[in-house]
Amino acid sequence: MDIGSRLHSVRTSKGLSQRELAKRVGVTNSTISLIEQNKVSPSVGSLKKVLDGIPISLADFFTLDLAGDASDGPYYAAEELPDVGNNEIHYFLVGNRRGNRQMCILREVMPPGSDTGETSLSHDGEEGGVIVQGQVEVTVGDRVKVLGPGEAYYFESRTPHRFRNVGSDDAIIVSANTPPTF
Repeated sequence: MDIGSRLHSVRTSKGLSQRELAKRVGVTNSTISLIEQNKVSPSVGSLKKVLDGIPISLADFFTLDLAGDASDGPYYAAEELPDVGNNEIHYFLVGNRRGNRQMCILREVMPPGSDTGETSLSHDGEEGGVIVQGQVEVTVGDRVKVLGPGEAYYFESRTPHRFRNVGSDDAIIVSANTPPTF
């Protein structure tokens, strides 16, 4: 997916200049320009921060061009789960077309060595998940633990957190958070 072109289209459709968007989110307008030119690939956390300034959710940002005929549930085929991740980590969103979603459910696929970014994530709500495959280092506040298949986490999302695949294979996580951040 061309994140830069999509950001440019969404920003201009909302009548925002690069300078105005940058001011809203506390970055330089050159940062917005570099993202739109695909010279910088933002982490999910950084992209969410930029999109909050528009405002548009990550799910809406990544699914704008999907056909409106997608299922609204209660069952979803694998191909109906849009990937709302970046080029490195894949976040397959369950029920993106369901109106008034109260939670976000993801099937996450993290390649070896990938992480959610050097900057910890922090947002309202709670989140939890189960490691299905691989070895994932989960940092919550000042606590760090490597979790493997069948192990789980659950915490208040305002606590700074990050995830890193420390294994040699893809890590797969099934996670949920509320309120929905995607």
